Amino acid sequence: MAKSYESEITHFLQKLKEERPQLDAEQQQGRARLWDKTIDPELTQEFDASTVSQKPYVYFSAD
Repeated sequence: MAKSYESEITHFLQKLKEERPQLDAEQQQGRARLWDKTIDPELTQEFDASTVSQKPYVYFSAD
């Protein structure tokens, strides 16, 4: 059976993960810090209610 093709990037990532086994855990911590947040529905409603509508064409003044 022929060996399947692996790109240079795949080899690079495999080598990186061998050299830094803690990398996956660090990535998960970073994701949790930036993205995995609970969303407060009441606060979201307040944000939506406080928006100001924009005129259709902001670069033209009808004054």
